[in-house]
Amino acid sequence: MVTEIKTRSAKIYAPLKGKDLVATPEEQVRQEYIVRLMEQYGYAKEQMGQEIQVNNSQRGQGQARADIVIWKSKEDKAEENSPIIVVECKAEYITVREEDYFQGYNYASWAGADFFVTTNLKETRIFQVVKGKIPKRLIEIIDIPMAKDINNERKLKDLLSQTKAFTRDEFSKLLFKCHNIIRNNDKLSPEAAFDEISKILFIKIRYERTNSKGQIFSEEQFKQDKEAHNRYMSPGELPFYQRLFESTKNDFKNDDLFDTNETIRIRESSFEAIVKELQKYNLSTTSDDVKGIAFEQFLGRTFRGELGQFFTPRTVVDFMVDVLDPQEGEVLCDPCCGSGGFLIKAFEYVRAKIEDDIHQAKDEIKKRYYNDDYDKASSTEKQTTDELVNDLFAKLNYELDINNPNSRLRKLSYDCIYGTDANPRMARTAKMNMIMHGDGHGGVHHNDGLLNVNGIFEGRFDVILTNPPFGARVEKSLKITEADKYTNQERIQQYRERYGLDYDKALSQINDHIGESVLDQFTTGKMSSLTEVLFIERCLNLLRPGGRIGIVLPEGVLNNPMLQRVRDYFESQAKIIFITSIPQDVFIASGATVKPSILFLRKFTDEETERWQQLKAEASQQAYDRYAVEWNTIQDSLSRRGKDAVSATEKKTLRARLNEIQQAMDTEIRAQVKKDFDYQIPIAEVEKAGISSTGAPCENDLEPLAKEFGEYRRKENLWKEQYLKISYEQGNDNSLLRWIGSESTVLYNKASV
Repeated sequence: MVTEIKTRSAKIYAPLKGKDLVATPEEQVRQEYIVRLMEQYGYAKEQMGQEIQVNNSQRGQGQARADIVIWKSKEDKAEENSPIIVVECKAEYITVREEDYFQGYNYASWAGADFFVTTNLKETRIFQVVKGKIPKRLIEIIDIPMAKDINNERKLKDLLSQTKAFTRDEFSKLLFKCHNIIRNNDKLSPEAAFDEISKILFIKIRYERTNSKGQIFSEEQFKQDKEAHNRYMSPGELPFYQRLFESTKNDFKNDDLFDTNETIRIRESSFEAIVKELQKYNLSTTSDDVKGIAFEQFLGRTFRGELGQFFTPRTVVDFMVDVLDPQEGEVLCDPCCGSGGFLIKAFEYVRAKIEDDIHQAKDEIKKRYYNDDYDKASSTEKQTTDELVNDLFAKLNYELDINNPNSRLRKLSYDCIYGTDANPRMARTAKMNMIMHGDGHGGVHHNDGLLNVNGIFEGRFDVILTNPPFGARVEKSLKITEADKYTNQERIQQYRERYGLDYDKALSQINDHIGESVLDQFTTGKMSSLTEVLFIERCLNLLRPGGRIGIVLPEGVLNNPMLQRVRDYFESQAKIIFITSIPQDVFIASGATVKPSILFLRKFTDEETERWQQLKAEASQQAYDRYAVEWNTIQDSLSRRGKDAVSATEKKTLRARLNEIQQAMDTEIRAQVKKDFDYQIPIAEVEKAGISSTGAPCENDLEPLAKEFGEYRRKENLWKEQYLKISYEQGNDNSLLRWIGSESTVLYNKASV
């Protein structure tokens, strides 16, 4: 049986009601999911209901209506027995949130259901309702039962054992199994085998995202489609699985995921075997934190030691993002993004803030409309109010639609997240990883993080989070070459239109320095060639005044006497806002052996730069005045010629004394400026950071530390002015609730409730 979704202009047919309804985004999701229940799970429409009241209406509470209710049989439905499943539907671009789970829990609990589902089609989360427990308890599982298995106790028990945590670990293990299929069958290296897995994952994602009936990219489906393709295939045409990859490359061509000449480099039998292994999961509906974390686990084990890639543990990433607290409208970057961990967390962190704002606005609307007056209103008046509330909700939902070019989520994803990695595989992996976590991948590029590319250039960013490579050096012989130039004229014109004159200035970093050493482009290049040192300066250059950095560094950068000049330079550019020493165990599981610290800096504002320079000038003059007589006497002696000239031995002694004086002056200047430009520097050392030397979870002292620093940050208003500045420039002045309030007032009067 095939059920079609029929739409007529702004209407959509609802088979459970037998009539057309207004095609709101939520209604479209509801009808699509009803079709999925019938087509994939085998439920009959006679055992389902739409918008079913599941509570006894109380004063001020209104009627709680579940979107979809499923009974074990049509007889149970007719007798109004408790259903087995309750489903809540969200618009496609609404992220499914925890508070939604418990609203649905109430609905499922009131109805006496065993399962609760919340879906926006792209993400479907399924829970077992644990009854009779305080507090309310939901256990996330992987699927609801098929209609034919509703009364099969053994199958229900097996299904209930498939929890979310189990699913994540199982998915991760499955990726390793697929990886081994390729290594054994096709004899590819671990990293090359990973590339092939990635290609198949993206074919699967594309298929399942674009398939309107929610079909999984299964072995059976692949064989059916291949048979249809082969029936009409012309001589010399690509095999079906290569054709699928070509279509996938075309869909993602603007994201630079794959080279135009890239093909699938495994045999078709391996491809089919992997499709069969992965067919258990629909990557369109599997929650982002299941497939995303599983993908990260797969990444860490695949690349550890083989490509020299050290992945920043999630506990450290979470801590750094919490400390810097990025806001909506702020532009973020990681110039050494690796697999994208910092960018993903920052994206999710800000997205949650936007969603909180939207949900708060919805709550305000509900309070305004669904009150005592609503309960007393007639059915017609209630319907009018419901339509107005739905209209307001639709406007709010539109702000979370990533396909809406003016939505808040679209601006976050497309205008605020940037990253580079010098390793092409890592850059591609970061994009894939971000798509697995829900998008925000468009600003990631394969590029040397020390050099400008596209939207990544000086003075652009508000927040930088990074873990640069440790211990390597940039050799003087490394030159900027013609190969570093960006030559895609169509894209260059697009970026010019997007970034204005700043973009041409950004291009000059490469175009005007062809043949010059990369090291010479940095002030600290004269002090050290260590990559971590150059990347601190690069990050400071990328920030706009008042911007902030969180960077993982070897502790030697902070305490090695040989790097004092480097530290002096950084302290002349930025305030140290926090230093956290973390245990060496954190990175041992990834193969690193250096004791790390996390350094948080805030770049000087223009006013702070001016004040620092003034204080340095004053301190320099005072220090010079103290040594002027001796300094000038030595200089005079060294300048003598002829019979008055001093001997070579005396010159050596005098020059050594000049060097001593200069060092003494530098020390005094530094001490005086620090005294006059004084500020607090919180320093913390944690013994446990959530991950042991074997990579196993352990106690995490970073979580309470982040909370403690957050309280300190708010008390000291560390970057409140920067928040306000960004809010003003972006137009994000927290006016959403005020807009909703005024709009609601007008519509409320129209409703005549």
